[in-house]
Amino acid sequence: MDKKPQLLAKEKNVAELQAHFEQSTAALLIDYRGISVIEDTRLRSRLREANISYFVAKNTMIKRASHNYGVEGLDPFLEGPTAIAFATDPVELAKVFSKFIKETKKTTIKAALLEKAVIDAKKVDQLAALPPKEVLLARVLGAMQSPMYGFAGVTTGMLRQLVTVTDKVREQKEQASA
Repeated sequence: MDKKPQLLAKEKNVAELQAHFEQSTAALLIDYRGISVIEDTRLRSRLREANISYFVAKNTMIKRASHNYGVEGLDPFLEGPTAIAFATDPVELAKVFSKFIKETKKTTIKAALLEKAVIDAKKVDQLAALPPKEVLLARVLGAMQSPMYGFAGVTTGMLRQLVTVTDKVREQKEQASA
């Protein structure tokens, strides 16, 4: 029995969404009501620059794809018009949408998925407030290097003291033998 073309298209869309769930570390659900075509074009351009995938999809398809992926907690947020974005960098994802929402004041974040954990809009705002990845990595590296610099300073000081003591002992022996 052959499947109807509409059913095949739906299955393809669900499979595509599921693949995005599997390949991403973060997903964000937004209510996109009220966004003009110009604003949507501007948003999509920013998302492309940030390497973020963005879809407007039916709630039932998002629900099926998320269930196939093993996430059940998104169901309460799948009401009304929903767009979903996928990214490997959750902070960048949160920053792009937070900035867009502040500029347009026309859309809201419904929820997000971080790995397989559902987080609310407040936590997405906290993610957006984090400094860029490079800054965080620099801070971690600095914290890791700090003890090494201290150790190097102590070691250098001890070597100086050893040289000074050895030099004094040598001078005393020279004076004693003279």
